[in-house]
Amino acid sequence: MASIYDTIEQTACELYIRALQEIPQDIRSALARGQKAEIEQQNETASQMMLTILNNIEVADRDHTLVCQDTGLPIFHVTVGSDAPVSIPELQEALSRGCARATRERPLRSNTVHPLTRKHTGTNTGVGIPVVHFDFVAGSSEIELQLAPKGSGSENMSFLKMLNPSDGIRGIHRFVLQCVFESGARPCPPVIVGIGLGGTSDVASGLAKRASSFRKIGTKNPDPDVALLEEELLREINQTGIGPQGLGGATTALAVHIDWAHTHISQNPVAVNMQCWRGERAEAVITATGEVRFPQDEVPEITNPQDELVGATA
Repeated sequence: MASIYDTIEQTACELYIRALQEIPQDIRSALARGQKAEIEQQNETASQMMLTILNNIEVADRDHTLVCQDTGLPIFHVTVGSDAPVSIPELQEALSRGCARATRERPLRSNTVHPLTRKHTGTNTGVGIPVVHFDFVAGSSEIELQLAPKGSGSENMSFLKMLNPSDGIRGIHRFVLQCVFESGARPCPPVIVGIGLGGTSDVASGLAKRASSFRKIGTKNPDPDVALLEEELLREINQTGIGPQGLGGATTALAVHIDWAHTHISQNPVAVNMQCWRGERAEAVITATGEVRFPQDEVPEITNPQDELVGATA
């Protein structure tokens, strides 16, 4: 009988492959809305670019291929129930084995190298990789695994600034827009812009990564002031004209997600982390008995408004 750690290893292996092949429905819907918006703006270049993105997803669905050659670095967000029968160190090791196994068996391109020598591990694992963040829930015996493979094009567009409290909300607007302009086409827009507010410098960076990689499009921060800032920034970013793949258009960002923490009275850290249009992620729930559920098991057909495009650009 397989142990819980064998199940975790197998699940991590499958999540890595699923995340690279099966684009979540909220991302698909947001891309389809963006394509329609470009048609309404009568921007043929942008609408054709969005259609190419949608067709890329459709081909990956049909042929069971990866959506992009960049298999990223595996980042896990793990929620462990207080009654789950696991050792955290052994759980982490099982996640690492699962990523290495996916890289070997699929096979996947491996990206993990030593930061100085650039020597390749060949496994998409190594010192500090996969990255694993933990949350804990009282009274539960389940383990929830979320995986986001973070590609370099978007991860290289990461920013941190320690704003003064006197900079206020206007200072946040200025900094975020500066980051978007500096990023340009490099993170493969339309992007998901993750923003971390408050905490300390490292906390803000972690919040930004979590906001860009794990939140579903269409969710709002429960704090009404933060939710309003998300709406304002999304509108401003999509007025920059950078557009899909940096070729101009009304869809530079699919969403702006902000996560926040309380901070020191004399500082206001702001971090920005970009996620490319793929928004790759996958999740699974493992019960105490070893049963595994994959919420992404049913992948709906994507919206492909080809007829609308032809009618709008004829």
